[in-house]
Amino acid sequence: MAQTAVTVRIDSEMKSKFDSLCNQFGMSVNTAFNIFVNAVVRSRSIPFAIKGSGAEPSNTLELFMKQRKAVEASMESEMTLEEINAEIRAARENRRKKQQAAE
Repeated sequence: MAQTAVTVRIDSEMKSKFDSLCNQFGMSVNTAFNIFVNAVVRSRSIPFAIKGSGAEPSNTLELFMKQRKAVEASMESEMTLEEINAEIRAARENRRKKQQAAE
């Protein structure tokens, strides 16, 4: 399947936090975005509640847990383990190709 690049502008501090979280989850930022895109396309909706609140969560784990509860409450179908593993394999293959091209 043909692939295309997408450019996203994000605050540098937020990107650093996101990179760190993705590493903790054992995936690349690219894989995380691909998982998100697949979830949006499959459910034809944003897979978590978007709403404002008076205060920001005090830490990343709290935010993650809030989003996780929202996704669970949405009753949307989740990615299967096979789909997640396919995304990870594709990301690793892309990384391997980039490394080989750089050598």
